Amino acid sequence: MTAGPENSPAPHGGGGNGPSGYGARRAPGGPRPKKYTRTRRKACIFCVEKVKQIDYKQAIVQRYRNKLVTDRGKILPRRTTGTCAKHQRMVAEAVKQARQIALLPFVAD
Repeated sequence: MTAGPENSPAPHGGGGNGPSGYGARRAPGGPRPKKYTRTRRKACIFCVEKVKQIDYKQAIVQRYRNKLVTDRGKILPRRTTGTCAKHQRMVAEAVKQARQIALLPFVAD
């Protein structure tokens, strides 16, 4: 007898007691495990405003600066800011240019 898909073990070690909440055991009368809900992806702030080009002067403007650079001077990643890949590349270039001409610090004091 061959092992079919219904008799084979789960591919990711899904023994049913994992943290994913699917098939996890719970105490009688306890809370139900939470199911995975997908969060909505942020829209790119530059695409929404239809920005074609980002230069070093825009990178230091206060409304973008708090969203794109940490207080320590690090460029925030796309997954945090929600910018698209094209605009994230422009942001990185603009921040680096602003650092070179001393409009932004390389590191925080």
